[in-house]
Amino acid sequence: MQKITPWEVSGKINYERLIKEFGLTALPSKLPEVFKNNILFKRKFIFAHRDFDRILSAYQNKKKFVMMTGLMPSGVFHLGHKMVADQIILYQKLGAKVYLTVADIEAYNSRNTNLEELKKVAIEEYLINYIALGLKPKNVDFYFQSSRSKDGKKSNAYYALAGFLARHATFNEFKAIYGDISPGKIYSSLLQASDMLHPQLEEFEGKCPVIVPVGADQDPHLRLARGISQRIKLYNFEQLSSTYHKMLPGLQGIDTKMSSSKPESHIALTDSEREVENKIKKYAFSGGKDTLEEHRKKGGNPDIDISYQYLTFFEEDDKKLEEIYNDYKSGKLLSGELKQITIEKINKMLKEHQKKRDKAKKQIDKFLKW
Repeated sequence: MQKITPWEVSGKINYERLIKEFGLTALPSKLPEVFKNNILFKRKFIFAHRDFDRILSAYQNKKKFVMMTGLMPSGVFHLGHKMVADQIILYQKLGAKVYLTVADIEAYNSRNTNLEELKKVAIEEYLINYIALGLKPKNVDFYFQSSRSKDGKKSNAYYALAGFLARHATFNEFKAIYGDISPGKIYSSLLQASDMLHPQLEEFEGKCPVIVPVGADQDPHLRLARGISQRIKLYNFEQLSSTYHKMLPGLQGIDTKMSSSKPESHIALTDSEREVENKIKKYAFSGGKDTLEEHRKKGGNPDIDISYQYLTFFEEDDKKLEEIYNDYKSGKLLSGELKQITIEKINKMLKEHQKKRDKAKKQIDKFLKW
């Protein structure tokens, strides 16, 4: 049985069912080339949306738009987080103003009360990796929920919005969206709504389309923000747009999720070559058969094999990926060989990325202007 909330994901995720349950819309088949050629859209890692047409229109007509997302500074930055980072960088390249919040108040209320530790993780794990992956300082507003801006007018507008939004949400609405709730979760949710909506305030960008790319587990936050944004009459917000991406599974199997707190479930972008090799060989769930003879005869199942699933994210050559799929399914390619291909592919990427991380550390101050 699947369970998907902002704080817990468990069970096998049926994305077609999610589209129906959450009231999402499948992505249109016709997209501009820049999206069609992007691996996340091409391979349907991004599988659904709400009002994405607003963003497509802004991009095609060269109008202003914003990409907004947040990060939870709860642990190491792993491959699952890279999926969001790749989208941030894509939209920045397309001309979007990037709003990137560190959800330290939410983290304080739900996970960790050490604010200095949260700040350190946000910068050393997330910001540095974002920069190394290609995030540029121009047109980026990187900030902490607990310290929005040195500009008093901007800061006041952001926190006031969260307070005003509270009037337009009900306890029953929180209960219906989140299930079990607490005062901390309620406050954090209102602040997140302000995160998504405040770029449209006159103190910031003014009314414009805003795209919020999220995993399916974060949709409750979008539903709340979208709902109350249309009920509050103090402001004239354009409805938020959102896209939904699948969650990269944990090493233990397609029904698991990468967790920053469980090293055996993830591959971090700071892992060494040896760590990557050991994790994949030891923990990566295999779709192969129990014996060599049986595997050669019946073949493996790439649809449940974690090594293959990771290759769909990292192997850009469609023909090569198809060949690996067919060879594994036919039994020509063994589980150990498939794991080795994945190890080499990931380590090649991480080797280059870690070099860029060293350079990225020198650029941190360009982003810390809040």
